[in-house]
Amino acid sequence: MFVSNKPIVKMSVTREITETKTIAKTDVKPMEIEERQTIVHCSCGDDYAYRIWPSTFLIEHGTDKRAKLITAFNISFAPQWTLNDGKGFTLIFGGLSKACTSFDLKEIIPESGGFEVLNIQRNKMDVYSVNF
Repeated sequence: MFVSNKPIVKMSVTREITETKTIAKTDVKPMEIEERQTIVHCSCGDDYAYRIWPSTFLIEHGTDKRAKLITAFNISFAPQWTLNDGKGFTLIFGGLSKACTSFDLKEIIPESGGFEVLNIQRNKMDVYSVNF
């Protein structure tokens, strides 16, 4: 048996671990080119029932550009009818162009009596309340 008089030295090895992460770069788009929407809250007098046609637009003054109706809440799409519960309904349209200062809401249909509100002044929120 071999015995040494030298002290026992314990060595510890420390490894430095470098972790590399790859982060995908995404393009950040300015707010003005992001998808926008225009919201119109509507009250509808004493009509017994109402409905909305998909051919309803916001038509910009000066350019005649049209913002398309995207969806509607608390109102049926033609040919179905919604009974007037007195709470009104909400229409969601695509965004208006940046230069737009006023517009018309027009329901373009093959019969009389379509919804129409003229000369709506643009606001910063693009949220409006109208009465028919």
